[in-house]
Amino acid sequence: MAKDGSTGSTGSTTAATDATTTTGSGDIARSLELLWGTGDRPSRGPKPGLTLDRIVTAAIAVADAEGLAAVSMRRLSTELGTGTMSLYRYVPGKAELLDLMLDRVLGEPLSAEREGGGGLPDDWRVAINAMATTYLDNLRRHPWLLKINQARTVLGPSALRGLELSLAALRSMGLRDPELIGVIITVNSFVEGLARTQGDAEEAVAQTGLSDEEFWDSQRPYLERAMLSGAYPMMASMSEDTFSADFDHFVFGLERLIAGFEVLVAERQKAGGSSG
Repeated sequence: MAKDGSTGSTGSTTAATDATTTTGSGDIARSLELLWGTGDRPSRGPKPGLTLDRIVTAAIAVADAEGLAAVSMRRLSTELGTGTMSLYRYVPGKAELLDLMLDRVLGEPLSAEREGGGGLPDDWRVAINAMATTYLDNLRRHPWLLKINQARTVLGPSALRGLELSLAALRSMGLRDPELIGVIITVNSFVEGLARTQGDAEEAVAQTGLSDEEFWDSQRPYLERAMLSGAYPMMASMSEDTFSADFDHFVFGLERLIAGFEVLVAERQKAGGSSG
């Protein structure tokens, strides 16, 4: 077994790794050194043609294309054209590398905001919409993010910068600090749930070879008989477009969340809180 826990001649871990990968499970001190720029360069030996940035970039590319299970130090050494031990001079193993990958991709929307001329919009409603939309886009670009347990994330500069921008944009809601964090958690949880449903559907197609249309068509005769049985009157009475792909559940759900937050903000303003 390799230092990063990989097995087999290709250096890939088993598929189960994707479902159990946890941030903060490696050398936390080393991850923090690397995240905050105090451990980028190896301490001994001649300067190699590698950089920590190149290693993280390659790891993200492999994860985007094949999932986290495909990321191993051995695989990255092949992608980068170097020896596996050369990588260990920069990063201790896959666990610490995952911390760096996560902070990098969390910072991608921030880079887009900077290119666009600043941070999030001043109007908290517009800011929440932007937060949700950019997070959904990020999850679609990097579906492996949904396979990570982030309950104990090692916080790097990108993660903290994202939280700072979000809090600044939401401050005008006039809510207490724990409630502002609650707003962020609520929005992120909604986005993650929707993205996970979409990702699971795409994964099911890839695993079975059946399209969504083929899958549901195979059940149609049974469902039609069930609807005619009278046992499911509510389901039978629903319109034909009930499950139409044209209905945007993301927009619908996000608008309802924002409407709910508006009620809370209005209550606080009425009670003498800050204006939103």
